[in-house]
Amino acid sequence: MCQYSAMDGLANDWHFVHYGSRANLGLGLIVVEATGVEARGRISPGDLGLWNDAQVEPLRRLVEFAKKAGTAVGVQLAHAGRKAGCARPWEGGAQLSPEAGGWDCIAPSALSFKEGERLPTALPEYALGDILEAFVAAARCAEAAGFDLVEIHGAHGYLLHQFLSPLSNQRSDRYGGSLENRARLLLEVVEAVRKAWPAGKPLIVRLSATDWAPGGWDLPECVQLCGMLKARGVDLVDVSSGGLVPTQVIKAGPGFQVPFAAAVKTGAGIPTGAVGLLTGAAEAQAILAEGKADMVLLGRELLRNPGWAFEAMRELGVPGIGQGGEAFVPAQYHRAIKERPS
Repeated sequence: MCQYSAMDGLANDWHFVHYGSRANLGLGLIVVEATGVEARGRISPGDLGLWNDAQVEPLRRLVEFAKKAGTAVGVQLAHAGRKAGCARPWEGGAQLSPEAGGWDCIAPSALSFKEGERLPTALPEYALGDILEAFVAAARCAEAAGFDLVEIHGAHGYLLHQFLSPLSNQRSDRYGGSLENRARLLLEVVEAVRKAWPAGKPLIVRLSATDWAPGGWDLPECVQLCGMLKARGVDLVDVSSGGLVPTQVIKAGPGFQVPFAAAVKTGAGIPTGAVGLLTGAAEAQAILAEGKADMVLLGRELLRNPGWAFEAMRELGVPGIGQGGEAFVPAQYHRAIKERPS
């Protein structure tokens, strides 16, 4: 979940406390927020970045602390494309003018995200290699920072998703038209990052399973793509949806995206992560037990309730919770997890 609190892409005390506190509260894995692979790929001026060496050290400090607490740490490598250069959400989220700190955006085609926004520059084919190299360089920085996994962000209407969807990709070259062409940039990024990223560390990809809009990216194409990703060494697909167009009509509700994860898992034969309005421990456990997904990832719920994992372990009867919890809980917190009085 983006914190929009960096300066020049650098992690600071806010990020250290935010992620570090959750690492101390029993989580198995933290995936650090969408982190720009280049400065113009940030959603906002407050986004984290991994496009230079100076950004590595503050993230290394965060990663080392989380690992000492027993939590694995990943990072989401992202490029916002035409959705870049916006104000932070609590400042309205609108596209910023250059005078207000915004910048010119890039996209597969010169189509803006919202009516009235500046048109992005359509990337010429010769410039796509620069995008690929930015992801590779960011992955190398992630390795230098000690991250356990990287996640390539191909969802929510950001650059790689913009290439996937026919609503935002109207190119007539090798990167537009057919599914194979629209998927070409993502597949090239995955192949290059897999070569640069240590073989023993997972590489995962986040995808939107559908645009929730007529004529857009849909679940059957997503399943086909995931088969291609599996063949290129992707270990898991984090299956979300939406974000490409403001006219989307989402039928949201608790667990509404879980069927997408199940369809990808079955159709492409690749492990999946389930997300989206998941809040309860029993609900999360049932998704795993029923084979609908291989991992459950929480976002907003962990903003609301950083101690969710402790409560889940107690509810699900994990050994030690209520009797000390030494295997999962820092000694400083043992008093908080003993059995509550009836």
